[in-house]
Amino acid sequence: MNKAQFIAYLAPQFGDSKKEAARAVDVVFDAIVRNISKGDDVMINDFGKFKKVDRPARKGRNPFTGETIQIKASKKVRFLPAKALKEIIAGARKLEAAPKPPVKVVPKVVVKVVAKPVAKKAPAKKAAPAKKAPAKKAAPAKKAPAKKAAPAKKAAPAKKVVKK
Repeated sequence: MNKAQFIAYLAPQFGDSKKEAARAVDVVFDAIVRNISKGDDVMINDFGKFKKVDRPARKGRNPFTGETIQIKASKKVRFLPAKALKEIIAGARKLEAAPKPPVKVVPKVVVKVVAKPVAKKAPAKKAAPAKKAPAKKAAPAKKAPAKKAAPAKKAAPAKKVVKK
């Protein structure tokens, strides 16, 4: 399992947010690295202990030539698994059920319907009787000259997609 797979595995625990899961993973790893670099041991119960170890200078051999060489002193990180982890790996102890992701609680949306007050109509005013205008003779309607239709434009040919 690499870091991206680890984050994807943890995302359901953070409400399916890979961003929050990635931040949590980064914070945990950063805390471990900072404390080990200071020289402090990091002990996680039922998992193991991360410890900074000083390796002294020593003599070694070049495997190609067989020549003796001097290896410089260095500092390394050592992981010592806890008893519980060893037992689970060996099969002597059963692994507990994985924690279930939290249930998403969707807030209920309450829609309140407010009736608008009905506006009262004002009583209609009586209009004065209209006088009839003398009828005019309608002039014969003139026909407008017919417009010529513009020639239709040709559609551009569709681009062909070539799959490789």
